[in-house]
Amino acid sequence: GALVFDKRDTASFDFITVSETSHEPPQEPSRDGDADPHHDPTSKDPKHLDINSPEKLSVEATMINQNFSQQVLRSDVPPAKMELPNPFGGGGTGSTTSNAAAGGGSGASSSSGPGTTTTTKPAAVAYRYRKFKLGDHEIVSRTELHGLVEKRGAETKQRMTAYALNEWDSRLSGGVDWRQKIDQQRGAVLATELKNNSCKLARWTAQSILAGADVMKLGYVSRVGRANPYEHVILATQFYKPKEFANQITLNVNNMWGIVKMLVDLLFTKDDGKFVIARDANKPIVRIYAVPMNTFEDDSADDDNDLQNQDQDESSDDDD
Repeated sequence: GALVFDKRDTASFDFITVSETSHEPPQEPSRDGDADPHHDPTSKDPKHLDINSPEKLSVEATMINQNFSQQVLRSDVPPAKMELPNPFGGGGTGSTTSNAAAGGGSGASSSSGPGTTTTTKPAAVAYRYRKFKLGDHEIVSRTELHGLVEKRGAETKQRMTAYALNEWDSRLSGGVDWRQKIDQQRGAVLATELKNNSCKLARWTAQSILAGADVMKLGYVSRVGRANPYEHVILATQFYKPKEFANQITLNVNNMWGIVKMLVDLLFTKDDGKFVIARDANKPIVRIYAVPMNTFEDDSADDDNDLQNQDQDESSDDDD
């Protein structure tokens, strides 16, 4: 039989968390700002609390990573072509675009807010399908590579993944001021990020290992101003070897595969069906629920119907 791990279309699984493992993670804005531990009494912006809510910070971090993975690529080098076209390219021009030679450095600015131009050309990324042997099972996973790195003396280019840590407000996040520490004490900055974002860094490292990346490029991105979540500057970048970085952050790769094997072995003992894997909100426990096969499918249909009804209402208004 076959076992497929997927996510709900409406899930926020692909969004990047911010300060998730911090002692004081970001909180939803309260009506009484003074009761919020992240309230900034010196801010004159009434929306200051809102831009630092978990949801807004997650969207900001996701946009930063999307822009960073493209900005570190060299625009003067033609992109490399993979054997198959981009599955999200629509089959048109540029659909075979995958990864280009990596470049870029500190001091480059990026924008992830209003005014950002968008095109139909797919992002320069290579989707690499890999097969792993895990006991009696074979696992196929779709992984991502963001670029190729030309290293002096090397005969072949190195595969690269690119991710960005972002500073939103060091006074509220309990971190250090990156602009003061990034050059002289980068280890202290990384140590603080390991404390506040250990889950995110472990996830990126695991993704790099699964993709077979030779190097992982980590960027340090900060807001131009504390109250401006739309404009950012890249303060520094640094390369790491994924397996060495895993040891540095105490990520046990064998344990990582062990968790996957445990879930696979457990689910194969169950009858054919659909299951939901969810982590307990307050306890370090993962729960597995058996649900009917048509679960969540009605939600998508309802959303489609709502959109159709909305379009009909708008058409009626236009006719009037």
